[in-house]
Amino acid sequence: MNVSDFLTPYKHAQPVLTGSGIAGAFDETAVDSPFVFKHQDLYYMMYVGFDGTGYQTGLATSDNLLDWLPIGVILRRGEGNGWDSMNAAGTWILRENDLNGIPVLKKWNNKYWLVYHAYPDEGYENGPGRIGIAWTEDPALLVWHRMPEPILVPENGGLWEQGGLYKECLVEHKGLFYLFYNAKNITDIPNDWLEQIGLATSTDLVQWTRHSGNPLLRVAPNSWESRFVSDPCVLKHQDKWVMFYFGFDGNQAQEGIAFSDDLLTWTKHPDPIIEPGPEGSLDSLYAHKPSVIGHERILYHFYCACRPSRPGDITANFGQYRTIAVATSKPLRQ
Repeated sequence: MNVSDFLTPYKHAQPVLTGSGIAGAFDETAVDSPFVFKHQDLYYMMYVGFDGTGYQTGLATSDNLLDWLPIGVILRRGEGNGWDSMNAAGTWILRENDLNGIPVLKKWNNKYWLVYHAYPDEGYENGPGRIGIAWTEDPALLVWHRMPEPILVPENGGLWEQGGLYKECLVEHKGLFYLFYNAKNITDIPNDWLEQIGLATSTDLVQWTRHSGNPLLRVAPNSWESRFVSDPCVLKHQDKWVMFYFGFDGNQAQEGIAFSDDLLTWTKHPDPIIEPGPEGSLDSLYAHKPSVIGHERILYHFYCACRPSRPGDITANFGQYRTIAVATSKPLRQ
């Protein structure tokens, strides 16, 4: 597959979404992890907000993919089932798979389905994350019902994932559900874990079986993805499958891509497809956590952009200005 078909070299100069900076708001200090789709003639972005205490999940809408209006919080603190009542980071809603088609949601059993992960403790990703699932029949997508128990927990997985589970991507293909996710191992050295991407499958969204070949995508020593291979975004292109993801070497995070014929065996392109920008740019530290859609023959690659914070920023999160940015396959207005 020709990697040039998936490149988005034109970075929009301004963030498309920032945290509010409002004391007590769910996105007071940062926004993160975009997931973009189309619903009822508008584009929607599900995203995660951080307020200094934990993650909650919001929605924003747009009619042009560049100007976004937040409309509400859908996964709030205090609403879960104990294990997910402190944090709830929604990352994917079941949608049509075609990269170049209209990215509309699709129903199963007459419901929309959302996957998320939750950390048990107060703080930034504090404690081993678990994966949950929620559903709605609300056409406005504002009221979601969480299933009482997680669908995947780290304790039942391999050594590579027992430190906690992270961002998930839910794909349905020929009657089988594929849940891609990244996870970390347990290490005695602080901040020195590895993150890699695995897969679980299900026929009913409740009972899940981990793939025997996990992790599907692995870190590559002494490379731009030596520490993390994370945050899968899996879509179909013609008769092939494409996975956008990010790699991290302990210093910078960059977007990468991999290809598959069967959703099980993946071949990574060796080089990043979006690199961090120069000093002072939105993504001088990190360009990571992809959500990719096609619109009017243009690819829009949304991602979380980070640079060091500085005076005048509306938000600051552990010394970073963390926003949501977009890069496109053709130049857009600035």
